[in-house]
Amino acid sequence: MQAPSHQQIVISGVGGQGVLFVTRLLAEAAIARGLAVLSSETHGMAQRGGTVLSHLKLGDFSSPLIRPGHADLLLALKAENIAQHVAFLKPDGWIAVNAAAAAGDGGGRCTRALDADRLARRLANPRAVNLILLGFALAGSMPLFCDLADIQSVLQKRLGAKPALLQDALAALAAGASAPAAF
Repeated sequence: MQAPSHQQIVISGVGGQGVLFVTRLLAEAAIARGLAVLSSETHGMAQRGGTVLSHLKLGDFSSPLIRPGHADLLLALKAENIAQHVAFLKPDGWIAVNAAAAAGDGGGRCTRALDADRLARRLANPRAVNLILLGFALAGSMPLFCDLADIQSVLQKRLGAKPALLQDALAALAAGASAPAAF
């Protein structure tokens, strides 16, 4: 299957979960593939555990914000954020969520759930939930504009001077990519 070159992704979480880091990784992967990229984020009360929302658009767009009903993917680092942001998804959009079991409120959309918190604890890296969920989404059956190798390459460029951090990041990404989904 050919990777789409026109895609809209909403990434949702709370302050400290690395929503903006995941957005940057995806944007850099798109740039490396020669795709046009726009992104925007809102922080809210992020320092106090409030919602952080990021929009990422790939392709020929004039505005970085995703209109309701147009996103291809909602990457939800907390299951509670599905209800808040599912309206951004188009009818055939899909959800990758950090949840212990299949999460509801997706409005009948394809929802792939992974308990990334549990997996991060198993890796002794509780801050890796974002990379675990990203790896999980990349390994899913729904098409994304990039693949695991693209994100690994971006991580190597960003973290190459910090070998221990790079190894932890790559391990988290791989753990998510190889994890089974809970539907």
